[in-house]
Amino acid sequence: MDNVVVARTVGALTLLAAAAFLGGCAAPSQSMRERTPAEVRAQIVRLLPPQTVDREGWAADIQIALATLDIEPATRNLCATLAVAAQESNFASDPAVPGLGRIAREEIDRRAAAHHVPQFVVRTALALSSSSGPSYADRIASVRTERELSLVYEDMIGRVPLGQRLFADSNPVHTGGPMQVSIEFAEQHAREHPYPYPIEGSIRHEVFSRRGGLYFGIAHLLGYPVSYDRMLYRFADFNAGFYASRNAAFQNAVSLATGIPLALDGDLIDHASDRPGATERAVRSLARQLAASDAQIHRTLELGESIELERTPLYERVFQLAERGQRAPLPRAMLPLIALESPKITRKLTTKWFAERVDQRYRNCLAQ
Repeated sequence: MDNVVVARTVGALTLLAAAAFLGGCAAPSQSMRERTPAEVRAQIVRLLPPQTVDREGWAADIQIALATLDIEPATRNLCATLAVAAQESNFASDPAVPGLGRIAREEIDRRAAAHHVPQFVVRTALALSSSSGPSYADRIASVRTERELSLVYEDMIGRVPLGQRLFADSNPVHTGGPMQVSIEFAEQHAREHPYPYPIEGSIRHEVFSRRGGLYFGIAHLLGYPVSYDRMLYRFADFNAGFYASRNAAFQNAVSLATGIPLALDGDLIDHASDRPGATERAVRSLARQLAASDAQIHRTLELGESIELERTPLYERVFQLAERGQRAPLPRAMLPLIALESPKITRKLTTKWFAERVDQRYRNCLAQ
């Protein structure tokens, strides 16, 4: 029930070990390395809004996440974390979603129609008593947060044949916690990296906690190397997928070099099809100038979720061709042009809107 682009982030998890290259900035200063956990926490408490409930608890969870992920506790990284948490949850560990019960019921009805399940069957199934006593219909109608809804879905999938049929053993709540991080991302990250807390129930459950939601959210936001000169592009990537901003700039260069209009969405490979997507076809039209075969082009574009793409001859050659035609340097990062889609979204929003809103919060934090 969440932004459809979040799945693209999972493929870049192997890059998290290289987090020392954060933000395209210089290496951490010695003074930053020597700061004690107490000093870092004290700064976070000062940066948090005064009305935040349990500021010391938030500060501790953020400091532990940064230390575990080996991310420098510089002000820019503290403010980036706080900016995303403020935008996504207003510093609520399990934020309420207006109209969530209605949205959930509409989603069930949509899935039922797609599976040709009659409405009377849906109503009968939802009238059954859940494991906690109230009917599934009553529990769905009363949910306020994604954690509550996720628990209802878990119960339905485990106990009701209709739930298994509609959800195919897959919980449709895909993001959660104070930074609205992808649960799929968190589960894979936990398989590949140490998690600093005892796991209570499952990683899914941990995401809905403040400590887990912050830990995985920070890993998603800051735990991979980039060459960006502005935090703005990390915010866009947080919403659209690893390296979406870098890839959108590359698509722009491809479009200028070929004259072929392309959607600047950060998707270099069409993973939904066995056939080349629009970006790959456009790059192939430059095969002679690039001195690259179709297979070489495909292998290079598969690096779209890695920093290695920008270190390839093909990447540099595309920019050279585009800049020769434009007679001017081109940006190496651009905000991807993606419309946000989710049952929770009731107005037209874009990744650009999200990134700029978070960036404004970030700059306000730095000004403190």
